[in-house]
Amino acid sequence: MNILEYENTQELKSHGQDSFPFNIYLCSIPLDFSVVPFHWHNDMEVIYIKKGRGRITVDLMPFLVRGGDIVIVPPGQLHSIEQFEDCSMEYENIIFQPAMLIPAQNDACSEQFLLPLMQGQLLLPNYFSPDSPLHPALSSCLGAMDEICKTFPNGYQLAIKGQLFSFFYALFSSGDAPPPRRNNKSLDRLKEILKYVEIRYCEKISISDAAKICGFSESHFMKFFRNNMGISFTDYLNEYRLTMAARMLLSSSDSIAAIAGETGFDNLSYFNRRFKKKYHCTPSEFRNRNLV
Repeated sequence: MNILEYENTQELKSHGQDSFPFNIYLCSIPLDFSVVPFHWHNDMEVIYIKKGRGRITVDLMPFLVRGGDIVIVPPGQLHSIEQFEDCSMEYENIIFQPAMLIPAQNDACSEQFLLPLMQGQLLLPNYFSPDSPLHPALSSCLGAMDEICKTFPNGYQLAIKGQLFSFFYALFSSGDAPPPRRNNKSLDRLKEILKYVEIRYCEKISISDAAKICGFSESHFMKFFRNNMGISFTDYLNEYRLTMAARMLLSSSDSIAAIAGETGFDNLSYFNRRFKKKYHCTPSEFRNRNLV
């Protein structure tokens, strides 16, 4: 996971290890950040809303969420988290690798459920409100994991795995069919270009470069991107760079000119104008205001 929004901000309950890839993070919008841009990864993510309201988008399907809601993001699904209007939101983010539940020799659990889920062959519903019949079982597992991770007692790994198996059992035993997905080819192309932006936003990226990633002509690519994302590619790239710049302003002591260069802006005046338009203040005002 490369998103800077996930670095240096979600640390309160982090206890992940290479041998036990499981983390719980506590996050606040807009206190920590106003948006986690579109991204995807091979971990599974469960977002449990504690307070307030926000917007979570999974595979381009938006969900307006509020306290008590649970959003599940299986491996490989494109998703973003953002502030809704002027609302604040507090949420718990549980991120883990389903592979941690797979034994060295595959068993029925692995072959029928976990491996197909990791490979995108088995889909799950993404959104559960407190009114959902499954919500009590899911929230019970999340609450139990939360309690375990307050103290990390000896053998906590066993308890966490037990709760994860119970969580998956609740999901798979319900038989609830997920909503129809968007065209997989379109999503795969979007994932490629958005991952490209995530990794190389600090470099010069042209429409031609982006179009080649998708195998499109420039005109076809521009239409494809706007139709799916509701924004031009150039505007998306600039918005992404500004989001990363805002995070760097708070997490590093680098100069504003250096941060502009590190986020792909080779013209400081242009960077300052775009930043002020997005955040309604200059970069230095943003840094001073949020570090107080």
